[in-house]
Amino acid sequence: MTRLLAPAIVAAFALPVSLTASPAMAQQSMPGMEMPAKPPADKPTSDKPMPPTPPEPAQPASDPHAGHTMPDAPSAPEQPEKMPGMDMPAGEAGGHDMSAMQPDAADVGNVPAPAPPTDHAADALFDPAEMARSRGALRRENGAFSGSMILFDLAEYQPRPGGDGYRWEAEAWFGGDINRLLIKTEGEGTFGQPIEDVEVQALYSRAISPFWNAHIGLRHDIVPNPSRTYAVVGVEGMAPYWLHMTGQLFLSDKGDVRARFEGSYDERITQKLIFQPRFELNFSLQDMPAVGVGSGLTSFELGARLRYEIRKEFAPYIGVEWSGRTGDTARYARLAGDKPNAVNFVAGIRFWF
Repeated sequence: MTRLLAPAIVAAFALPVSLTASPAMAQQSMPGMEMPAKPPADKPTSDKPMPPTPPEPAQPASDPHAGHTMPDAPSAPEQPEKMPGMDMPAGEAGGHDMSAMQPDAADVGNVPAPAPPTDHAADALFDPAEMARSRGALRRENGAFSGSMILFDLAEYQPRPGGDGYRWEAEAWFGGDINRLLIKTEGEGTFGQPIEDVEVQALYSRAISPFWNAHIGLRHDIVPNPSRTYAVVGVEGMAPYWLHMTGQLFLSDKGDVRARFEGSYDERITQKLIFQPRFELNFSLQDMPAVGVGSGLTSFELGARLRYEIRKEFAPYIGVEWSGRTGDTARYARLAGDKPNAVNFVAGIRFWF
């Protein structure tokens, strides 16, 4: 009888304990929820002391969730273990030394350019000889250009009192974009009389900027007599606002120093009608009575021409020009029976090829 009642008595005393412990076990079974610790009872149910509850961290006043316990943030994923063979020294990948592919800082800008390719895919579709000619034209047009030009900027007729005259200014260049041989000539005279002035210059011209060329060479005055030869140094190019300017310094074989400064501007009224004012100033450092030149400002030319470009290479024009000699140069002209100043109407053709 005692063996039958003992299990029933044990089950009756254990039932209240299991009912009391079941809510706590349910709370602990919910992941991510931290419930407040249960306050200790006046009389502990067990002789084993409970561990102290750690204090919650203080929340800032601005945190809208202050006073609430948030779920624990998910921990960072664990890094996978390195596979065998993944530990490589710096600068190497896949058995290749990557540091060899990085140029040294001292070699930047000093290493020669790689050789041009010799295999061209287009040769498989087109005639290789024709493609070679096309590549040669491309090189000439993009850095290896070589050409020439002959320009008559002035080729005009000038009606004058006492005898109509003529005048020319021309130049020719041969070479590339950087280095050129430049030939200049100018002169004037009266119909039916000997030529009054003839000048020829042979110059080496080199580009010193995108818009300016420097030149050095020789100038020879064939007329007037006695003829003179000069060393020449100068610049020529396009100033701001598209002003075409030229400045030259001359040193003669007799030690005479002269200078010339000239400029022009093309004002396009239409695509074909162009108005061009121009000027020229000549100076001398000393008197040169043998050729009728005094010191200081020796002569000047101020003119304006209106041309119509039938084609870019061919443009007739008309205009007016005031030319004069000053100082001792004007006095030498009067002694020779010439007028030091004149205003002339001009008509001519500007052409190049």
